Order: sequence, then structure tokens, then C-alpha cells
Amino acid sequence: MDSPHGAAVKAEDFGLKGPRGWVFRNIAIDAAPGSITAVEGPSGSGRTCLLLALTGRMKPTAGHAEVGGHRLPKKMAAVRRIAALGPVSGVNDLDQALTVAEQLREGALLQRRYEGPIRALLRPRGERRASAAARIEEALAVAGLDLATLPKGPRTSVRDLERLESVRLSVAIALLGDPRLLALDDLDLKLSDAERAEAWSLLRAIAARGTTVFAVCSEAPQDIPVVRTGTPAKTPDAKPETDAKPDAKPDTKTDAKPESDTKPDAKPDAKPHTNTKTETNTKGTDDALAEARRA
Repeated sequence: MDSPHGAAVKAEDFGLKGPRGWVFRNIAIDAAPGSITAVEGPSGSGRTCLLLALTGRMKPTAGHAEVGGHRLPKKMAAVRRIAALGPVSGVNDLDQALTVAEQLREGALLQRRYEGPIRALLRPRGERRASAAARIEEALAVAGLDLATLPKGPRTSVRDLERLESVRLSVAIALLGDPRLLALDDLDLKLSDAERAEAWSLLRAIAARGTTVFAVCSEAPQDIPVVRTGTPAKTPDAKPETDAKPDAKPDTKTDAKPESDTKPDAKPDAKPHTNTKTETNTKGTDDALAEARRA
């Protein structure tokens, strides 16, 4: 597995609106290749949908973004080829019925089938297996998951993994495709302080190899730039938003239509990597992810 060249991520007035209103809007990002950016905000404020939009899985409706030189929303397919999702609940959940080894083999098979070069499918079976095994081994090493430490080794059921082990497994599967951009949701969910430190150390190691990383979290370390989603405070000078025609249609495996009910009235204070006016109606985000599950 070669160390990829990270994708620069830039966005201006980036937003996504559904039939009931804004899911997120006025997002400003300027992330260098091989950097880490945290996404913070209350639950339901569009954090997950922002990740899906930046990785080409959900179509934005306002502003624009550029990922690795590919402009969104025009080049969504090109962005999907260079961006991978780590754990995103409701979108690419691990299969609890599989063992760790089975989950890894499935990930390698899907990566080769849908993302790898066509010529790779024509190689002899033994060569394909050896190549997949080597890629899995290297991805596990980068993700910091030692199968020998699991209760039943590679035969350990996915449902028996600890939360941090599940994160490492999801990251390993994402790394099989040598992505230039890696996006993770709820990084620090249900982790102790020590485990959170380990999780951020993992992301720093991945970024050090060249991959650009975006991670949703409840609270980022002080040295990590932050993009914030959420409802800003109202101001007397706020101007009402225009009623733009909704066109929030996700792509590929996430046929979700993000929705929201309310409209904020103010502009937030400028902060590093962020300039947001986003709504915190949980119904819109929940509806989007529910449709993604059905897809």
C-alpha cells in the first residue's frame, strides 16, 4: 500500500438544503493535503451530511467545494474515487454477523470489484488472494489493529469488538483503497479519555502518511482546526433566506434527501476553517440517514 498524496479540501458558502430547509450552510474550509480537520456541532446539525457531501456521496445545493482538484458538485464521481469513509453510522456499518477476517475479506473484495483497476480482476486467483492479504496486513498495521490481541484472533465476531477496535477495523477497511481523503463520523463516541487520545493518535499517524482526514467529534484537541455546524445566535440585522428549490439528492449508495425545518437568522463569528450558518433540526438529518439505510 503506497502512501497516498493527500487531497486539498476547499469550500466556500458550501451548503445543502432539502424540502424542509437547510441541513448545513455557509461552510468555509481550507484544509491542506495531509491535514486533520475536526467537525463539531450538536447532534442533528448536519455534521454527517457534511462528510457525505465532501466525499461525493451527497449532492450539495449551495456554494462549492474542491477536493483534490475536483470541484463539487460537478465532479462527485471523481471525488468518490479518491475519498473513503471510515465509520459512518447508518451508512457503512460493520456487519455484526461476520468475523473480523470475513469483514476484511469482504472489504478487500468490494474495493477490488468497484474501485480497483479492471486488469486486477484478470489476474490469477492465487495472485489476487496474495495481493489482498498483503493489503489487508498493511492496512491493519496503519490502523493499529493487531488481530492476535483479539479474543479469538481473526475469528473474533465483529459484534464482540470494543468500540475503539471497531473504529480501527472500519479505518483499516477504508485504507484498503489508498484514499487521499478519509472521513470518519462520531470518532470519540463512547470512548474513554485514554481511548480518545489513542483515536486522535491514529488519525495523526494516517495524516502523517499523506492522507487528508476529516473527523466528526464532540470535542477536538486544541491543536486540531475545527469546522462547526449548528445554529448561530440571532442578530437584529439578519436577512431572511431565499426559497431556493431543493435539490439535495445523494449519490451512489446514499440516496438520502437531507431535510430540516427552520431557518437561522444570523452570521456566526469567523473562526479557523469555519464560517457556518447551519440548522439543528434533527428530523432532516435523521430522514437523510434513514433513506441511506434503505439504499
